[in-house]
Amino acid sequence: MKLKVPSTAGTMESNDVLVSIKPAKSGGIQIALQSNVMQQYGRRIREVITETLEELGVENAEVEATDKGALDCTIRARVAAAAYRAAESSDYHWEAKK
Repeated sequence: MKLKVPSTAGTMESNDVLVSIKPAKSGGIQIALQSNVMQQYGRRIREVITETLEELGVENAEVEATDKGALDCTIRARVAAAAYRAAESSDYHWEAKK
């Protein structure tokens, strides 16, 4: 998936995450994360963001995420929505992870 424009998904509400994503020419997936549970779950949040983008075929992106206690499934959904918006694509392949 090739990102074309900056985009966002999510909210600043409790149990959600606000994800902003911008295309990058190089440098891989770069994540700037803010979370009120950073010490407990920061590493896992970064893993979920990276895994989701890699599954979508995104190689280079700048991601800013502000987490308010979101579950993994919410993080995946917000990252995927932001990525599809950034790619200006409506070719969604939604499915639940097991």
